[in-house]
Amino acid sequence: MKNLKLKAACAGKDWSQQDFANEVGVSRQTISAIEKGNYNPSVNLCIKICQSLGKTLDDFFWPDSRDRKKLI
Repeated sequence: MKNLKLKAACAGKDWSQQDFANEVGVSRQTISAIEKGNYNPSVNLCIKICQSLGKTLDDFFWPDSRDRKKLI
């Protein structure tokens, strides 16, 4: 499932994928894969992502009611 919330949060900080990757210590390709929904990051990486953006795990990695319906 695409992670458009993450992409929007990075855009809100005016960060490119590379800027964000540098911030959390991964490659730009990893950030791209997370945004596209092609990669499930480790819990530690999820925490780094959330801390760098001032958000919670729920904000990016917990499906809201619309997303849950797609999973069923």
